[in-house]
Amino acid sequence: MELEKNIVSLKGVGETIAKKFKLLDVETVNDLINYFPRRYDDFSSLSPISALKPGQVSIKAKITSAKGRYVRRGMHITEAIASDESGSVRLVWFNQPYRVESLKSHQEYFISGNFELSYQRFAVMNPSVELASDFPLNAARIVPVYRETKGLKSAAIRKIIASARNIIENLEETLPDQIIAENNLLDRSEAIMAMHFPKNMGRMEAAKKRLGFEEIFGLSLASLINKKQASAEKTHVIPFKEDLARQFVARLPFKLTDSQRKVVWQIYQDMQKDEPMNRLVEGDVGSGKTVVATMAALMAADHGYQAAFMAPTELLARQHADTLHSMLKSIGKEHEAILLIGSMKPAQKSAAHKQIKSGKAKFIIGTHALIAEKVDMHKLSLVIVDEQHRFGVEQRKKLQKKSGGTMPHVLTMTATPIPRTLALTLYGELDISIISEKPKGRLPVKTEIVSPNSRLQMYRKVDKEIAAGSQMFVVCPLIAESDMLQALSAERVYEGLAKSVFKHRRVGLLHGKMKADEKEKIMEQFVHKNLNILVSTTVVEVGVDVPNATIMLVEGAERFGLAQIHQLRGRVGRRGQQAYCYIVMSDSKAPSKRLKALENTTDGFKLAELDLEIRGPGAIYGRMQSGQLDLRVAKLTDVKLIESARNSAKDFIESKEQLANYPDLACQISNYRSITNLN
Repeated sequence: MELEKNIVSLKGVGETIAKKFKLLDVETVNDLINYFPRRYDDFSSLSPISALKPGQVSIKAKITSAKGRYVRRGMHITEAIASDESGSVRLVWFNQPYRVESLKSHQEYFISGNFELSYQRFAVMNPSVELASDFPLNAARIVPVYRETKGLKSAAIRKIIASARNIIENLEETLPDQIIAENNLLDRSEAIMAMHFPKNMGRMEAAKKRLGFEEIFGLSLASLINKKQASAEKTHVIPFKEDLARQFVARLPFKLTDSQRKVVWQIYQDMQKDEPMNRLVEGDVGSGKTVVATMAALMAADHGYQAAFMAPTELLARQHADTLHSMLKSIGKEHEAILLIGSMKPAQKSAAHKQIKSGKAKFIIGTHALIAEKVDMHKLSLVIVDEQHRFGVEQRKKLQKKSGGTMPHVLTMTATPIPRTLALTLYGELDISIISEKPKGRLPVKTEIVSPNSRLQMYRKVDKEIAAGSQMFVVCPLIAESDMLQALSAERVYEGLAKSVFKHRRVGLLHGKMKADEKEKIMEQFVHKNLNILVSTTVVEVGVDVPNATIMLVEGAERFGLAQIHQLRGRVGRRGQQAYCYIVMSDSKAPSKRLKALENTTDGFKLAELDLEIRGPGAIYGRMQSGQLDLRVAKLTDVKLIESARNSAKDFIESKEQLANYPDLACQISNYRSITNLN
């Protein structure tokens, strides 16, 4: 098939160019035509230089001079003069020293950028420039700009895509005709043509609507198929026992919030059905998700079933085991809870395996090692997964085997606030419950943005808190050694604090490159107050409860997502003490709107929505970028598009139309099913 051919089959693409395209993840013709522009420069409406007004402008002019210089703190400025028949204008680029060499004197260019005041003089700031000779004579048009790599610029990419025009014009449709008509969408071939060769902005927006719709439709259809298949499975029915729930709640050392009660009731209703529960419980760090999960497990255990608690680390598993043990003790069931982790001695593991196999152990707490072959469950009916966004079909199948061929109920817990549109797409097959209240008596964390110039004053305040018995987390961004900002790496910050600023304190270091047992050991030292300060990467984001920690210091804060920082500050002040979060910027510029939002709100959902709007899902989920969802066009903030695409996906399933009739769509759905939450 032509689309699956290597791009060397296209005119103008040899082995050398193909290698450069491979760096952009483009290997086949299909990859190429779906390699959409990252932005567009509108040269369709050109202005004479003499008529320029503040704002976005496009001109056609000659470059008469260009020079570069370094200014304060290593910043480089390139300045050029562009002239047409009506006058001249200054062009300015920051930190683009290659511009001087690339600009050809007295050649005509299409130039597009923001015309604004700079140092008391107007200039076109950081403009894009395209040689006029690279376009046909009537080329004053909308120009697509692609993500580039060394030796492969947008002009070359445009030329190669143009050689595939005939293929694009003959693309087969991937969506049912009825869905295209109902949603007023362009045909697929029309849409891809308009993405690469837009006649006007309106046509380009229509293309984005069509392709974005297709992405969300596919993702929604995948999650709905997953949900339908999961609900067709049969599971253990666990009837609700009101007396047991009341007895447990009455003996808790705290009062459940209304939000917790509501979520517990939703879970109990799910467990009474013969189809497996698949529910996600969202709640801030410290909002009381563990007690909700324990109440679910208690109901299962009382009917003779087993519940498996799976945590991401051994240390967190141990902490969950301690918490469950103390809660179950009040009703005399603590002997039914057992811990099973990799670091236990062989004799301990053997004893745990026997109790699990016999059914004496009803509450089994551990890491993902619980689904290992050696673990033989007696009667598993409930799986509780803590801070694991992806608990897949393969894991579920393994657990199904362990529970005698019956699919267990699955309850997932997360402290990550998930915006509604992201919940509808990535988590479409889950029922979602939200614990929106904080436990009574918990004070809001005082949050302060700190300029590097104010670092010493901040350290003095912090040291007073440590002297009074508090502990502090210092979290650094994950930065490669080659990065210019490696001064913000955990190793470098640890060195500075341990050997200088806080040399009179006990400082520890924790990061992802350490071995698991080394990380556990360091974290245990911090939990048991053998360290005053823990310098870490975001490995503490999904972390244990450190009762004595009241200070969270985040270095290079602009490199983190707001939801990440919100979760990090939730790690301190867990016992009702006043806690502090210092957000340290890496430069002395005015803080951005997004960082200031952290000072002004403690609402995790508002922060996650803001991050989704500004930076995309990667800002919420750290390493997860929208590319992993294959969302090249759709915006997860486009509520209207998402709702219409999801409704069309529901209609498609209800119409019982066969997916096999649309082979390209079926292939896309298969890929999407592998990245949605159940897979």
